[in-house]
Amino acid sequence: MVASHVLTGKERGAKIIVIDPREIQMSRLADIYLRPWPGTDVAWLNGIMNVIINEGLADTAFVEERTEGFDELRQVVMEYPPEKVEQIAGIPADGLRAAARMYAQTKPAAILYAMGITQHTTGTDNVKTCANLAMLTGNVGVPGSGVNPLRGQNNVQGACDLGGLPNVYPGYQVVTIPDVKAKYEAAWGVEGMSGKLGLTVTEMIEAADKGDVRAIYVMGENPMLSDPDLNHARHCLEALDFLVVQDIFMTETAALADVVLPGASYLEKDGTFTNTDRRIQRVRKAVEAPGQAKADWEIICDLARAMGAPGFEFASPAAVMEEVVVTTPIYGGVSYDRLEAVEGLQWPVPTADHPGTPYLHKGKFSRGVGKFNPVQYQAAAELPDEEYPLILTTGRMMFHFHTGTMTRRTEKLEQEAPEPYVEIHPDDAQRIGLNGGKRVRVSSRRGAIEVAVRVTSTIRPGVVFIPFHYVEGPANALTHAALDPIAGIPEFKVCAVRVEPV
Repeated sequence: MVASHVLTGKERGAKIIVIDPREIQMSRLADIYLRPWPGTDVAWLNGIMNVIINEGLADTAFVEERTEGFDELRQVVMEYPPEKVEQIAGIPADGLRAAARMYAQTKPAAILYAMGITQHTTGTDNVKTCANLAMLTGNVGVPGSGVNPLRGQNNVQGACDLGGLPNVYPGYQVVTIPDVKAKYEAAWGVEGMSGKLGLTVTEMIEAADKGDVRAIYVMGENPMLSDPDLNHARHCLEALDFLVVQDIFMTETAALADVVLPGASYLEKDGTFTNTDRRIQRVRKAVEAPGQAKADWEIICDLARAMGAPGFEFASPAAVMEEVVVTTPIYGGVSYDRLEAVEGLQWPVPTADHPGTPYLHKGKFSRGVGKFNPVQYQAAAELPDEEYPLILTTGRMMFHFHTGTMTRRTEKLEQEAPEPYVEIHPDDAQRIGLNGGKRVRVSSRRGAIEVAVRVTSTIRPGVVFIPFHYVEGPANALTHAALDPIAGIPEFKVCAVRVEPV
């Protein structure tokens, strides 16, 4: 859906730069397409800033008036001339210079990224470096600019907004701040709430292996297909004393559960979704849920009351929202009545008469001035060697969604993409002696799978790609659980593999 807006922009004269290890469909429409090695994003981003500073293309007024730390940034990015970046990332020096000039001289300019930036051991560094580039060119706080993470699912933003993270209460209020903790204790009528950070998903799995976590409650997620190093993930989940899964279908994870709670799909419940541009929108029930299935909020409230918890006497999702607005400043002016009258509100919406915020950081940053965070390039946790000579990168495809829980039950979509596959460059196919073969074995230090093979020049030599949607050829049986030390996100986008004809 975001791509459709990019294409409309292209028709109106916008320039498109695509930087991706694979030649995706958008690459064919791009004014500039660059193909780096997976895991080298900090290097080429620093290289682009090197060109912009050396050629006098930075927005000096914006840098001087609205940022701090520029001298430290300049010192680091001067270490990344285009020729050095070419050696690290495989991007031709002249191509990097052309991209730097186009981005800096075409304003406003927006950076759009998805999991290819974040699913690395240096994912946080990658995001900081994107922010550095946007601030260096003044592409923050004006319409059509900014750093725009494209959420992979329809309500990821809303789940994060309302506390679905281990370190914050709703509205990104940090759990370690005493005043925030006291506010929620008063609002919820409880005492002694923990002021400690919780565990990320991957940290929970490791804690289960050690016996530090004894029970896990999984809602609408399928870690038995989406987690890295699946064999290890299965071992950890099977080590639990108690596993609960709440979902709309029996997933691979639900098959391991002690209790399965049947949830309702989006068509079977009322509520809100918040999308990637912070737009809060109403979801309206269209049909009754089948059998014993219930909306997630109802299941949670039933369970909480059964456990003796106070404050779960909500009559509807609208009543839940009424509590949210009292404790969550960025949602402070949201109500179901307002959402009925408009096509969504973009937070922050601090008051009932506030129109919402189409774009962030207008005039100033939330911290006052924007801070440059210079970052040095670090290589991925696992690189190719003689035994495993290729880089595997994983991702999505057009016809299936995430772990296929819904799309692989949809006949037409399954007809379009019925089996797992690996993309490999013709040079690599010839090197391994494929000779027209249709199937290969892909192995890593963690496991092996057999899949169909697609020989294509859309991927660079030395790199292979596998979509992660298929239980019969799970890409994440190969990936490893090396984590970003700050965000705790696994490095799904880089690991070393071997490919052999079957």
